[in-house]
Amino acid sequence: MDQAYEQAAELIAGADALLVCAGAGIGVDSGLPDFRGTEGFWRAYPPYERLGLKFEEIADPVHFADDPELAWGFYGHRLHLYRSTVPHEGFEILRSWGARVFTSNVDGQFQRAGFTDVAEVHGSIHHVQCVEPCTDEIWECSFDVSVDPVSMRAVGPLPSCPSCGGLARPNILMFGDWGWVPHRSQAQLDSLTSWRRSVQNLVVIEIGAGTAVPTVRRQAELASASTGSLIRINVREPEVRHGRGVSLPVGALEALRTLARRTA
Repeated sequence: MDQAYEQAAELIAGADALLVCAGAGIGVDSGLPDFRGTEGFWRAYPPYERLGLKFEEIADPVHFADDPELAWGFYGHRLHLYRSTVPHEGFEILRSWGARVFTSNVDGQFQRAGFTDVAEVHGSIHHVQCVEPCTDEIWECSFDVSVDPVSMRAVGPLPSCPSCGGLARPNILMFGDWGWVPHRSQAQLDSLTSWRRSVQNLVVIEIGAGTAVPTVRRQAELASASTGSLIRINVREPEVRHGRGVSLPVGALEALRTLARRTA
């Protein structure tokens, strides 16, 4: 492990640019659930175990049409959770290194930590759109959604579209989602692609990104393919294919604190 930390620290110290590719695991040290597997999801949200609903079933746009109180109960609870969560120290360490970010997370924790260049490939819970959608407009989520903690259903008025008056939904790419309005995320991704083409000696730090939804892993491996300058921080799935990178099988905060000391 000591040798791996040394290799990772050398990569960071010698990099001209850093790209962080982050999955749900980066938020665990802040107290956020990573929804790993059905059991992990049910531990975070016991009411859905009673209902027999898996994460991929509740995170489905169909519910906004069929049962909007159920749909907004889940996303309203998450919205409150993410607004009240303080990013852990590791975010500031990454920001101090001048890193850009690619993430599948929709929680806005990087922005809350002061990052301005974040590519959110699956959208953001802090932005909403029309369910239909009647327009491709996306607007900031400035409201609260009250949720009954027992039933996990939204109570009271639900967010509405300012254009048509119909139901609004989070601007998040859900499972089986044909109604997502992607242009906000696409602009972020286009900016990241342009930046990548402009930098040399890029080092990629992948954090908390598993293989179940491999979007982040694919990006990290693609961005580091020509050099093998990949640092993979992952407690459960730390393996690096074909030796193309450095593996750190620990949590995000522990790894980043150690790397910060070794690169100081």
